[in-house]
Amino acid sequence: MKYDEANKMSAEEQAVELDRLQRKLFDLRCAKQTEKIEAPSDFKKLRRDIARIKTSQHQRMLAEKSS
Repeated sequence: MKYDEANKMSAEEQAVELDRLQRKLFDLRCAKQTEKIEAPSDFKKLRRDIARIKTSQHQRMLAEKSS
């Protein structure tokens, strides 16, 4: 996911997507403990996607505050 994609989402969509990504990261961490995972790079991708959404949410909050 690109930052532009996260920025185009509504606040509600961002919240749902953030929840989904955090759950996926949790599941991946659990799978890492119990079995060998196929793509270790998924950790990095998920963390970055989560950061992109949180950044977009924060930017919106600051924009609303200043308006």
